[in-house]
Amino acid sequence: MKSYKVAIVGAGPAGYFAAQALQNLASEELAFSIDMIERLPTPWGLVRSGVAPDHPKIKSVSKVFEKIANTPGFRLFANVELGSDFTIEQLKERYDAVVIATGSPRGKKLGIPGEELAGSMSAATFVPWYNAHPDFKDEQIDLSSHKAVVIGAGNVAMDVARMLALEPSELDPTDTADHAIEALKESAIREVVISARRGAEHAAFTSPELRELPKLEHTNVVIEPEDISAAIVRAGDEIEKDTKSNLDAMIVIAEREPTAHERTMRFQFMATPIEIKGNGRVEEVVFQRTGGDEKFSIKCGLVITAIGYESPSLEGVPYAQGKVVNTDGYVEGNLYVVGWAKRGPSGVIGTNKSDAADVMKLLVSQLSEPKISGDITEIITHDKVVTQMHWEQINAAEVAAGEPLGKPRKKAVSREELLNLGAL
Repeated sequence: MKSYKVAIVGAGPAGYFAAQALQNLASEELAFSIDMIERLPTPWGLVRSGVAPDHPKIKSVSKVFEKIANTPGFRLFANVELGSDFTIEQLKERYDAVVIATGSPRGKKLGIPGEELAGSMSAATFVPWYNAHPDFKDEQIDLSSHKAVVIGAGNVAMDVARMLALEPSELDPTDTADHAIEALKESAIREVVISARRGAEHAAFTSPELRELPKLEHTNVVIEPEDISAAIVRAGDEIEKDTKSNLDAMIVIAEREPTAHERTMRFQFMATPIEIKGNGRVEEVVFQRTGGDEKFSIKCGLVITAIGYESPSLEGVPYAQGKVVNTDGYVEGNLYVVGWAKRGPSGVIGTNKSDAADVMKLLVSQLSEPKISGDITEIITHDKVVTQMHWEQINAAEVAAGEPLGKPRKKAVSREELLNLGAL
């Protein structure tokens, strides 16, 4: 039997699905030792720090991750960072294959004047802030204005808008960070505009997310009927199934009897942001009608952009256009890439499963003779490495802390607190 060592850098969905694919490819002739390496003290990536807290069902995939982690031959090395604790070259020397699964944590910019004003930020900052990501716990989010604008037409934009427009007590039974719940309860925001550059027929929302919106108990959801009728005309007879499903869900919202809640979530389409104005901080956003000359502005104190993500460049890894340079997941030498770092921020969590399976098949087909010795334990010098055992302690402590509060878990937010829960 041949036994190969594979290092996976990044403990999000793409990393776990890559590990699962390798476990599935094991046979009587082929075995894998998998070391998963993660920068944060906690695994699960966006399942922990990206999925909206009021969508707990999506997080149930973590049970699959835990099953993968408890399969013989798998080890977790969390709280270990590429660049400061080890290099890609050190991994490539010691492992038969190295898989990059670091995701796309950086938000794309609009590239318009005023984008750097206080009160303008990316969803890549706001989302991890309310999800208790240690690196974003101290962000100062100013919620003192009456109106906020969210720029984008995907599920992240919808999550952000919903979190701002919900009655905050609805978040009490969720695992939203305590600091975010407190801030949202003090929030003065009562209207949130989701602004899309193109028409409704091009929106990247998914229909299940849209169908949930009318169920919001304390929030008006407004879509103008003429926006949808115009989109249906533009879409024509050869309309794709997903687009039709989206537009059908939007029609339901647009044709509802108006409600009179204190909070409103409003969609606008065919509006391209061209400038953010303000004296030292955001005061208004100037838009131009897409495909036309008409300009209009919306007074607001908070602008959150959700127009896509990109991967930061990694030392020793070829990089271009916001992702790792690759051919079907193969980078160079014994280096591979999966997930958003490979293909950009597209698809849902499950998309990473088939993607990772394809790349791991390619990886296995290119293996030569196994390397003789060495792994990451030779490289890491500090004693604060979070193993699977430590993570299970952290996980159990958070779940136990949430139970008396009726929450799925009460998240620890700082690295120190997380390491303490893991007895490190």
